[in-house]
Amino acid sequence: MHPLSRIDPDDPYPESDGEPMAENTLQFDWIVKIKENLEILFADEPNVFVAGDLLWYPVADRRISGPLAPDAMVVFGRPKGPRGCYKQWEEENLAPQVVFEVLSPSNSIQAMRAKLAFYDTHGVEEYYVYDPQRNRLEIWQRQDQRLRAMTHVNGWVSPRLKIHFALQPDRLEIFHPDGTPFYSPLELARQRLDAEHRAAQERQRAEQERQRAEQERQRAEQERQRADQAEQQRLRLVAQLRALGVAPEEDVDMLDAGAQPPDTATRSISPRKEEF
Repeated sequence: MHPLSRIDPDDPYPESDGEPMAENTLQFDWIVKIKENLEILFADEPNVFVAGDLLWYPVADRRISGPLAPDAMVVFGRPKGPRGCYKQWEEENLAPQVVFEVLSPSNSIQAMRAKLAFYDTHGVEEYYVYDPQRNRLEIWQRQDQRLRAMTHVNGWVSPRLKIHFALQPDRLEIFHPDGTPFYSPLELARQRLDAEHRAAQERQRAEQERQRAEQERQRAEQERQRADQAEQQRLRLVAQLRALGVAPEEDVDMLDAGAQPPDTATRSISPRKEEF
């Protein structure tokens, strides 16, 4: 527990207790995973405040109670935004409804009992304690005005968060309400890069399809132009044949046969017989 027993009149609500957020990488990774996924879960909810390792002062009078910094906490009904600490009397007197603690080797039984008493006294509705080294999960829910330990934690669905807990033999799995697992920041970054890569490939394929369609359009246009040119040539030949006195029916037959219109200089004219 972080009581900050000494009260400085010039700084009665310090924003740091001088304690490290985590004592080892395993604890740190779990704190970050839980906190960041809760941020993602409520990213579109402007009045849900999520914080990690933030000192919570439940009352203004430090003589009544000191602060405590949950590893992660969720407050429904308070806007997002930066805070140096959480002063409950300045937050419409709303206590965090859900808190998480990730155990480290130095957490004593006495310290954890003190945290439970603090959360019980100040109105927490759901309290989750995970020991990643022993893969042990404890869940406490407020019932009859007290936090009470839940006996069946595997498959538990948080009443407030709607997230699902699955305690496997070697690890804890947490799932968003839609079934998506809680991913670490590294896993989320890799997924984002993979998605960007897939999107780039899709854009490339779409561009190739567009280019092929454009090539087909150009080929079709060229065929149309050739057909127009052939038709124009045919019409010119027909006009030449008519100018030479060839019957229209013959025009078509000659052109279909590939004949060229006769030249006026070489066209034979049968002599006329003289009349006596």
